[in-house]
This record gives sequence, structure tokens and C-alpha cells, in this order.
Amino acid sequence: MLLPACSHTPVAQPPAELFSDHLFAAPSERISAEDVFALSDEMKRYLETEMAGPLLRKGLHRGLIEALYSKNQLRLEYDAAITRNASQAFEARSGNCLSLVIMTAAFAKALGLSVEYQGAFIEPAWSRVGGMYFLSGHVNLTLGGRSSGARSSELLTVDFLPPEQLRVLRTRVIAEATIVAMYMNNRAAELLVRGQPDDAYWWARAAIGRDPAFLSAYNTLGVVYLSHADWPQAERVFGHILEREPKNTQALSNLALALQRLGRMAESGVVQRRLAEIEPYRAFHFFDRGLDAMQLGDFKTARDLFAKEIDRDPYYHEFHFWLGVANLRLGNIGEARKHLGLAVENSSTRGDRDLYAAKLEHIRSQTSQ
Repeated sequence: MLLPACSHTPVAQPPAELFSDHLFAAPSERISAEDVFALSDEMKRYLETEMAGPLLRKGLHRGLIEALYSKNQLRLEYDAAITRNASQAFEARSGNCLSLVIMTAAFAKALGLSVEYQGAFIEPAWSRVGGMYFLSGHVNLTLGGRSSGARSSELLTVDFLPPEQLRVLRTRVIAEATIVAMYMNNRAAELLVRGQPDDAYWWARAAIGRDPAFLSAYNTLGVVYLSHADWPQAERVFGHILEREPKNTQALSNLALALQRLGRMAESGVVQRRLAEIEPYRAFHFFDRGLDAMQLGDFKTARDLFAKEIDRDPYYHEFHFWLGVANLRLGNIGEARKHLGLAVENSSTRGDRDLYAAKLEHIRSQTSQ
């Protein structure tokens, strides 16, 4: 539901029948593309004062990065708990990769630098919150010169992935409209998890309006309808996605659920069989079986199942955490430390990092006695 980048090609405006404004209360907050990159007064002051030294020492490109990410300067941190616009990320001193890209771009544009956004060709990562599944991609940006004719030596790519992943990263250029749509789509998904379907609807609608080619926003809109018990509207949206991407597994899975709710079980079964042909094992399949094995005390089976899930997604923190726990129960202290350490390293929020670090420290203290 979150962030997968797509190519930006001309596309017709979405059919009006996909939207049902009358079913939802008015948004409780302002929804505006102008706010995404807007500099707050605090950001303007930081630009005029604290950034002056790094910009003089390192030049515009590297001076900007030093001023934002150096330990001696602002010390922004990665935190995927919420997607923030530029001013919110600056105020919180943290954000996910999209938030940090947006904030960096806002400062770069204020300095007169050109900005180019890239979506990364990486294996999408699944996560799960409150029974909802989220599919995340990755974006970064390249800073150019003050004119469109910047030399390659003047270009600087800014990314927040670990260096070992960056060495094999392939990207494609995406439009700023898509970046804004991604931001709005993330906000919609996050509000839906918090039980605010009315606000989620308007954010998803705005995302589609900003970039009608960004299919993830349609999927989010459909999930909003599902959460609101608007089954016919959900079916219509997922059908629209599948007309454009017949093998879109998110849309197929959600369409099957919408058809179930409509009582059309035979049709739902057809969609489920089609989905199984494309994706035999859904996200978290081996992980959930591993948790079941843990409850039964079968730690060896649990260990093997968690390892299979890690083979599919090597960077998801929760998989490493539970593999560490299974190894701990089996007395494999070295492996337990290793995977709890990887859970800390790959955690996407401060809360998760603190939790895993505390458990890792507990193991270290117990084994050092």
C-alpha cells in the first residue's frame, strides 16, 4: 500500500465513478500539495544561519548534506513511523526515506539547485500493522547545479540506504507529481491504520488527482472503501487497477475480499485461484507459521520457517527478531545475538530500535555473567 514507484507516463483522468465523496465526512485537516515542500520559518532561519558555514566550506551540494545529516549539525534520523512533509520532518528531526527526500529537496530548491527524483528497482518489502499489509518501495534524489546544464561532476545523489545496498541500486527518474502522490498515499494509509477512514479517503483521492498513473493510490482508495464497508465501490476500484495491471497481486487479493463481502463466493474463489497461480505464498506466510510453531514450543521448526521468510525479505526487522528468539530458545546464543543485532540495524522506527536493542543488551548481560 505504500511507496512503490511507477513510471510516469501520460494517463487519462480517473473515471468519476471511482469516487464517492458523499459517503465520507469532510477532511479534518488541510490537504494541499503546496504544503509538501513548503519551508517553515524555522527552516528558513536554519538556512540563513546554521547552513552558512557548511555551504561556504563544502559548496552547495555537500554543504547542504553536511548541514542536514552531519552529527555536528542537524543530525536527522531515519524513522518510518509516519510520513512527514518537509517542515514536519525538520521539526521532528526524523522521517522515512520519502520524508527525508522531500525535506532535502525543499532545502535544495530554496538554494536554487535542480532536483531529480528516482524510484529504485529493489524487491518491494512487506510490512504489517494492525492486520493491514503494506508494500514499500524506495526513492532517492539527485541534486544538480543552478542550471539545467549542470556537469556530471556537479551532480550528487542523496540516499538513505546502507552503502552495501547502494552499490547495486538501479533507479529510474520519477516526476515530482509522483513524489507528492506517494506522500499523500502514505498519509492515507497511515490514517486508515489509525481508524480515520474519512481523512484517509480524502488523502487517497488527492493522491490520485496529483498523479492519476500512480496505481498504489487507487489500491489505498479501495482499501478505504473496504474498511468503510462500501463493497461495490471497492470492487469498482480494484477492477480499475486490474484493467491496467492484470497481475497486480494487491488488487487481486483485495478484490477477492470485496467479492466475499458481496456474497459472490464463486467469483471470489476464481480470483483467489488466479492469485495463487501468481503468488503461491502470500507475504508473511512462513512467518505466521513460524509464530504458530513458537506457541507450540517447536523452536526448531520455527527457526527454519523464520529463515525461509528472511530468504524472501532479508531486511525486515521483525523476521530477524523472531529468528533470534527461536535461536535463543534452542540455546544458539551466537545466532540469537546475530539476528537481534540485525533486527536493531534494520528496524524502521525508534520504538522498534529501542525494543530490540534492550533485548540484545539483556542477552549480552546474561551471557557475560
